[in-house]
Formats: sequence, C-alpha cells, structure tokens
Amino acid sequence: MMKKFGTVILLTLLLLTACGSNSSSSDSTPLPLATVPPEFAGKTNPLDASAATAGAEVFKANCVSCHGEQGKGDGIASGSLDPKPANLAEVTKQAGDDYLFWRISEGKPGSSMVAWKVILDEEQIWQAISFIHTLK
Repeated sequence: MMKKFGTVILLTLLLLTACGSNSSSSDSTPLPLATVPPEFAGKTNPLDASAATAGAEVFKANCVSCHGEQGKGDGIASGSLDPKPANLAEVTKQAGDDYLFWRISEGKPGSSMVAWKVILDEEQIWQAISFIHTLK
C-alpha cells in the first residue's frame, strides 16, 4: 500500500512539474525579434487609422490562411507550417511599423513567410499594418 501511495505522489509531482514548466511560455513572454535593417529602420505608417478597413480586406485575401482571422497564427494552413506563423497581436506589442513593413515586404527566411512586395504594393502593405494594429 505504501509503495502505491509513493508512486501516486511521484506521478502527481511529475505532472505538476510538467504543467509548471509550460507556464513560462505564456503569451507575455517576449518574442525574439530580429533587428530591422537600416533601409527599413524608422519607417512609420503614412496612413491614418481609417486605412484599417482596406487593410482588413488585404489581410483577409492574403494573410488569413496562415495567421488566422484574429492574427493568432492559427489559420487553416498553419498546421502544416514549421515554424508556425507568428501571433501578430503579440508581435505588435514589441514591434514598430518599421519591423512590420520589413517583414511583410521581405518575408522571413527559414519560415513560410514570403516576400509580399512582389504581390502587394506599398499602400496595401501599410493598409495591412493598419489592420494588424487592431488585432488583440
């Protein structure tokens, strides 16, 4: 009986330890962001907040399949991607417009994030950024 009790205690401790280690990867953990290249550094969105309406359409047409409706990285295609698409609501907590413009324009090597500058013009990228800022 004592042996069974010890086993139950040990298993419980292991489970609690495993659960506790996952809490360190919460949504509040800062993401490691690359440094924005000089040619993009300091860029700010030239459009006002009203551009988010058009940006929602750009996002829906081009970004939702990977990033999901709310930009959480849970789009229909995300399950097959490695690494998983970024949670844009979390990225915008740390990144400025220059980072977003750079990443959308140039893509991200080593990921499925393509260079959208060959598909979208600058205004559409800025519109998408305006929309991304509305994600929570």
